[in-house]
Amino acid sequence: MQDAADAELIREYKTSGSLDVLAALYQRYMNLVYGVCLKYFDEDASKDAVMQIFEELIGKLKLHEVQNFKSWLHVLARNHCLMKLRAMKNKEGRQISVDEYPIMENGETAHHDNGISLEDNLRSMEKCMETLPEEQKRSVDLFYLQEKSYREVCVITGYDMNKVKSYIQNGKRNLKICMEKQHA
Repeated sequence: MQDAADAELIREYKTSGSLDVLAALYQRYMNLVYGVCLKYFDEDASKDAVMQIFEELIGKLKLHEVQNFKSWLHVLARNHCLMKLRAMKNKEGRQISVDEYPIMENGETAHHDNGISLEDNLRSMEKCMETLPEEQKRSVDLFYLQEKSYREVCVITGYDMNKVKSYIQNGKRNLKICMEKQHA
């Protein structure tokens, strides 16, 4: 069973710190990671991102309890790509808002393959952000755009931890629903 084999390699890596063990694990899913990267970048940038994600994995895997490595790695790869896009846009000096990062509840993001352009999705996300209740809008903005932790969002907003988590989760869901209605 793949999950059991993955779990064994994760345990071995955490114990030994051996990059060979981690490389063996990562090798199984490199095509998946590359596929995720291709949704955001061209071939060369995707190849670079695959290597950067491996480097990121070296430290992050030691910090997290991972139950399903394949799913966890998929999210790690997607987040890496989104952060890289954000950094590229920051270098261009453009104003960035959370509206440009359609992070959906089910893990879907805005891609060019569904007939809706990324630009359309970004405009749609921006409009939908304006429809959110203020608490959700503020929490989503702080958490995703400004990369604040739950605890930092609590301090900044004065909301308690459970409220912050709820606002973020509900905000993401409401954005998804709103965007689906706009593209229906």
